[in-house]
Amino acid sequence: MPSLNALLAPLALLIPLSGEGGPADNAGLSVDTAEQAEAVAERRQAEVVRDMLVATHEVPIQHQVRIEQRVIVRVAPQSPSARQNLMAELRRTPTPPRLVERKMEKCVPVQNIAGVQTGSGNQLMLYLRDKRIVSARLEKACLARDFYSGFYVEQNKDGKLCVDRDKLQSRSGANCELKRMRELVRAGD
Repeated sequence: MPSLNALLAPLALLIPLSGEGGPADNAGLSVDTAEQAEAVAERRQAEVVRDMLVATHEVPIQHQVRIEQRVIVRVAPQSPSARQNLMAELRRTPTPPRLVERKMEKCVPVQNIAGVQTGSGNQLMLYLRDKRIVSARLEKACLARDFYSGFYVEQNKDGKLCVDRDKLQSRSGANCELKRMRELVRAGD
């Protein structure tokens, strides 16, 4: 919206400055003095107009600064070859090893998560860089299949993904809280 000064600037050109007479006041003066007075009046009027125009383009001074920083980490599904490499180091047995869940700490560093795979129901499989596999359960209303293309998580100050604190957001928009994490190990270990 234009400022009041911008609207009044053209009018200022039309109105002579107060205290300075028009041609009738200059009748008794010599021609040179009248011309000089008129030139001075025009310069003053031009200065007033210039000052008004400059004032319309000045940026108002702000005395408030707000800086916000937000880091969001994306965890993508792990490639099939990388998942096979994790299993390649296990001893070859005719039957696949049976995995069981074991209690673990409630937090995992986000930077240690190498990939994610959907499981059944509300379960996600997190593949860690140290070759561990973690079963992560989401809240009951969430489905793991919503996270088929990975998830986003807002990074906390401690840099960890924690149970009952962090929410995972799928690329499709689902927003689910992490309810439980268990490490998957071979039965008998």
